[in-house]
This record gives sequence, C-alpha cells and structure tokens, in this order.
Amino acid sequence: MLAFFLVLLIGGVALLFIKAIWLGIAALSVALLFLLPGFVAIEPNSSRVLTLFGAYVGSIKESGFFFVNPFYTRKKVSLRAVTFDVPVIKVNDKQGNPIMIGAVLVYRVADTYKAAFGVEEYHDFAKTQSESAIRKLAGTYSYDNLEDEDALVTLRTNSDEVNQELAREISDRLQIAGIEVIEARINHLAYATEIAGAMLQRQQATAIIAARSKIVEGAVGMVEMALERLSKRQIVHLDEERKAAMVSNLMVVLCSDKSATPVLNTGTLHQ
Repeated sequence: MLAFFLVLLIGGVALLFIKAIWLGIAALSVALLFLLPGFVAIEPNSSRVLTLFGAYVGSIKESGFFFVNPFYTRKKVSLRAVTFDVPVIKVNDKQGNPIMIGAVLVYRVADTYKAAFGVEEYHDFAKTQSESAIRKLAGTYSYDNLEDEDALVTLRTNSDEVNQELAREISDRLQIAGIEVIEARINHLAYATEIAGAMLQRQQATAIIAARSKIVEGAVGMVEMALERLSKRQIVHLDEERKAAMVSNLMVVLCSDKSATPVLNTGTLHQ
C-alpha cells in the first residue's frame, strides 16, 4: 500500500505537469484522502484499538508501520508499565485502631479491549480500586500483635504475606479493566496521630518488661551460682537470715537500672 500510495502521488503530480489536470487531481485525491489516513506508526509498548462504525475490529500490539482501513477509528492504549503511588489514607485495622497506610502499585494493560471498553478511564479505575483494596486489607489484619497475640500475620511484621495478599486483591478488582498487576506493596504504615503517642509508650513498656525479665533471670542465676560456690569452697558459713540479706543485696545491685552505691561495714559480720 505504501508503494501504491507513492505511485499515485508521483503519478498525480506528473499528470498535472502534462496538463491532465482532472486525472492528476483524481490520483492525488485518492492518495491523500483515502490512502494516507490509513497509515499508522506504532511505537514500542504501545497499541491501537480499531473500531469500524462502533464495532470492535481488533488491536495492533506490535510496533512498526502499518496500513489499516482508512475508515477505522483508532484509539491509543499504552502497554508500558505504570507506577502509581496510592495516597496515604486513614483506616481502621482489625482491632479498630486508626492507622495511616499507603502503597505503591505497578501495573500495565494486558487486554486492550477491556482497557478501552470495559471501564470509562482505566487509570482512574485502577486508582479507585487500589484504595478500596487497601481499606479492605487493613481491616483484615491487625497492625501488630500487641493486642492480638494470636495473630500469625500482621501488617507490621509480615510484609511479604501482606503484600502478596494486597497484589491478589487488587488484581482481582482490575481484571474487568484488563490490567495486570506487576507489583503491589505497602510503602507507608504508622499509627494515626491521635493514638501514636499512646502506642509508642505501650511498645516501650513492652520492651522494658521484656528486658527486665531477662535481667532478673540472669540475676537469679548469678545469685544461685554465688551461693553455691561460697558453700562449696567453705569460704564463709551463712545462716538463712544472712543468705536472705545477701540475696536481697545482690538482686538490688544486679537488677537496678542505675549504678549501686555500696555501704561498707567496717565492723564485724553481725554489726
């Protein structure tokens, strides 16, 4: 068709020069009005959806230079990957705690027919459905297992499982638009401002209790070892009252969060 177009174009110009005006005009009209609009150049990762008088004809997904029916209506649909940042929104987790959550979505068009005719604007559709999927996901899982100790998967600690579930949920919602989800992951997760301070204090308290438990456990072992070695080597003989006093002093020294200030006894053991 390109060769035929060039023949008509050159022939029409030649006919005008040899005074065959009507033939030249006819040749140029066919070339410019009917053949030229049929040529279409498609860049890589792009496509054209073709319709004829409202009826779907097909799609061109290969890059190159093509000729189609000049009466076809052509709609451009990009096949490139699109990265979309889902805005940070306030939702409630499984326990009802308000949290701030955001995500990033990478997708591309897999079915040009659905993208062109399945929804009004597939970019806006992907945005809206992504936000809805995040709201549903946040209500399914707890932020962490401070309140839900039996939770096996939480938003904060099980990022891989949560991201896979998010990608599956968004993919199911975007099938109607012919969109393939390449990646979906949470990129922002925090407690809402009104409870962030209280939750931070709670996490700090939990960490302090866990640390104190380790300290006490170690201190008990050290006291037990000290008493056992003193008795085994017969360095000093202590009655039950003195053992209790020694245990009390050692526990205070070992478990205190500050350096202990000892008081030295310059008298006898009992004074």
